[in-house]
Amino acid sequence: MELGIIGLGKMGANMAERLRLAGHKVVGFDFNKEAVDKLTAAGSVGVSSLEDLVKNLSAPRAVWIMVPAGQPVDDTIAKLEQYMEKGDTFIDGGNTNYKDTQRRHAEAAAKGFEYIDCGTSGGIWGLKEGYSLMIGGDKAPVERLNPIFEALAPSPTEGWGHVGPSGAGHFTKMVHNGIEYGLMQAYAEGFSILKAKDTLGLDLEQISTIWQKGSVVRSWLLDLTADALKKNPTLDGMEAYVPDSGEGRWTVFEAIDLNISAPVITESLIRRLRSRENNNFTDRMISIMRNEFGGHAIKKS
Repeated sequence: MELGIIGLGKMGANMAERLRLAGHKVVGFDFNKEAVDKLTAAGSVGVSSLEDLVKNLSAPRAVWIMVPAGQPVDDTIAKLEQYMEKGDTFIDGGNTNYKDTQRRHAEAAAKGFEYIDCGTSGGIWGLKEGYSLMIGGDKAPVERLNPIFEALAPSPTEGWGHVGPSGAGHFTKMVHNGIEYGLMQAYAEGFSILKAKDTLGLDLEQISTIWQKGSVVRSWLLDLTADALKKNPTLDGMEAYVPDSGEGRWTVFEAIDLNISAPVITESLIRRLRSRENNNFTDRMISIMRNEFGGHAIKKS
């Protein structure tokens, strides 16, 4: 089967290679010429324009879009529509807001195109481990492209599935990432408590490896944490700055709209926002209030 991929960053390039190894034809485009050249050198077809990408695919075509959420997705679709034909399929594999996905699905359907949303998890490890795929969209195009999903997933029968209509894939991935926020925050807080107990001289790397076997908190995320601590046990050279790519925020907004209490995910998002504040004004306000009502000492910079 053939697939076009737009966006040959680390994840897109690894997806292309996994598909190539499974015997599928991949045509890739990226504005970064070096990324295109690497794809070609690996045995796939690298092209220098969206028009060439479409020309190198047989109808009905399928194009996987791996670009940042928001306007870049709309812009890419608008450019592709000039060259694609009715019956061709767009697959948005990025972290898109599901409401945008539902809008794009309706717009694509009105023009005779198919539109699939595929929440994709696996990051830089997907080439080796396979990708977890949460797929939304109409049944017919999803079934037609099953060989692509089977090749990208950990196995043909595991780690992927058609979870519902348009938007369902990105909605599921949104909640997946919200859960991820909470898990990461819990691990981070736990290891911070262990590190702060100076009198016991605890070895964080050792403890992380102990927890990897037999513990109820063992997980792939813990495995990655253990690897990170082995490389840099004191986290030297790292700033306490944690970005977010949107899914955690969207999960919190949905929880509020649905009247679902989600304090762990919400607080983990707030902690990420707080990590970006230099000389945190909120904490300084708390300190000055404590001084006013109780005479508590203020630590000055």
